[in-house]
Amino acid sequence: MKSSIYTIFFAFLFLMVGSCKKQEGNASRTTSMDKESVFNEDIKNYYFQTLDSAAYYIQKMDTTQSLEVNRANFLKSREWYKRAEPMIIAYDYENYLSMNAPNLLKVEIDDYTDIKKLKPKSYQVLEELLYTEEPISNNELDLVLTYLQVRIPYIRRNHMLYTQRDRHHLKMIRDAIVNVATKGITGFDSPMLANSLNEAIYTYESIAEILAIYTEAFTDKSLMDQWSAEIESTIATLQSGDFDHFDRYTFIKDHTNRQLELINATATDWNIALNTSRSLNPTATNLFDKDFFNIAQFSTPGSPDITPERIDLGRNLFNDPSLSSSGNISCATCHIKEKAFTDGHPKALGINGVELQRNTPTMTYAVYQTTMFYDGRADGLEDQIVNVVNDENEFHIDLNTIEKRVGENTLYKAAFDSLYGGEINNLNVRHAIATYIRSLAPFNSKFDRNMQGEENSLTQEEKLGFNLFMGKAACATCHFPPAFNGLVPPKYAETEFENLGVPKNPSFEHPILDDDPGMYHPYKVEEKRNFFKTATVRNIELTGPYMHNGVYKTLEEVITFYNVGGGQGMGLDVPYQTLPPDSLNLSDGEQKALVAFMKTLTDKEFVDGK
Repeated sequence: MKSSIYTIFFAFLFLMVGSCKKQEGNASRTTSMDKESVFNEDIKNYYFQTLDSAAYYIQKMDTTQSLEVNRANFLKSREWYKRAEPMIIAYDYENYLSMNAPNLLKVEIDDYTDIKKLKPKSYQVLEELLYTEEPISNNELDLVLTYLQVRIPYIRRNHMLYTQRDRHHLKMIRDAIVNVATKGITGFDSPMLANSLNEAIYTYESIAEILAIYTEAFTDKSLMDQWSAEIESTIATLQSGDFDHFDRYTFIKDHTNRQLELINATATDWNIALNTSRSLNPTATNLFDKDFFNIAQFSTPGSPDITPERIDLGRNLFNDPSLSSSGNISCATCHIKEKAFTDGHPKALGINGVELQRNTPTMTYAVYQTTMFYDGRADGLEDQIVNVVNDENEFHIDLNTIEKRVGENTLYKAAFDSLYGGEINNLNVRHAIATYIRSLAPFNSKFDRNMQGEENSLTQEEKLGFNLFMGKAACATCHFPPAFNGLVPPKYAETEFENLGVPKNPSFEHPILDDDPGMYHPYKVEEKRNFFKTATVRNIELTGPYMHNGVYKTLEEVITFYNVGGGQGMGLDVPYQTLPPDSLNLSDGEQKALVAFMKTLTDKEFVDGK
């Protein structure tokens, strides 16, 4: 009893001293658009607290400890890491990627003489070591522990929290909210334990701590009350669910989107604006809105604005066969609008019907990826066009000839006079075509319209399918929302590639591994063999046959392939497969629900076109 009295007394004394200091020095701290935040020191101290706590528990782990003790300390260290994560993502992103890396070999290639193969030593690796059914390798455990025991104090010593503005801290909160919705609740971070909901709670408790630091900065005190009520409600929702049955649809619609609205209201209240030079629209209020992404950041730097007139010009060029050497194929030959800009063939057909190497990918939502082609050999849409133009089995022409042909067309000449200052060069021609492709991301599917609150038409089966996609079925650990492709949140600055062990034949009983090398070329790195870009599942109802080689004709076959664990799950030798080989144990009803959900991702114009 005496101990409790002392605790209360010292807590009260601490509050009183802190209150007096505030009144003496910083009675009315306020936010600023251009000056260093006056709240930096408080946020830094909280950041240090989370890092010190994570380090404390990781230091208590050792290969001589029992498995039970190591697991308990792992969970506590991981909890504090999750509390630190919003700040690590915002201000030390490279260490975030290192600390939170999945247990997959990472290959970094700068050129033929500089190829690095990095085995991760992260919390995810630690989780798999501690909770695997296989005997624990003490050598591996020691390597990971040693790394983390050194790395966390290193992050603290070399922190970057010095000159941040208030807009940086608000963006930190926004990115943490997006990260929870797009990765945190999917199992991406916790593949063995599926502890994602608890870890999301830790993140929201950190957000609450950071907002509490800013309490005095709110001019509208009711806005802080709204934040408190929303975070309390969010945590209660997370606490009431379990991983396999959590209602992610309602969570994102009712909580994530509400919090994005509060971010905007807070920016207004603080009289600040988030940076416009990032991948996300600084004023976005809905994860599935057309304007969630900042499309300008997915265009070539310094290029002209995207306008209806440039889109129209690009559409005409896209459909013009005179730009090919044979004069009988255009971009639209392989990218047919009615098929969501695919062609319906297992593999694309080039000049004179020659079968090309891979399946034709959709152009819809192609803007929201950082590399093009299944093997990632082009850096952007304009660069991708160069490859198609030069390929002897596709356009088989050169850029100078295309430039000349466009210049000889009086209608094109007038358009370029108006839109590009009269400059008809191959860069502007490519930009016009790319601008049209960038317009093919309307976010107006049935699913989007429901998420945007425009209608309430999703069936229970379709909602179940989304919840499975984002949870038990683990689809969203590679196909990240809202584009449902490999564009990785929360920065949305890189596109993922995966090795699924795709077969060359559709037999699940007698599969044969496809011999397409994927990203093996041009550097001939064995660890990148059979890696292909993660494509979007938007408009997937129209884009079959599926996979890079068109091996599967139906979505049901695709779901079965994932359900059995990909190539390894079917017994194939795929040494660097990134897809877990274990069965997902999806029931027939769950598989059907997944297909039903994916069909809700068909854009309105294609549905109306039917």
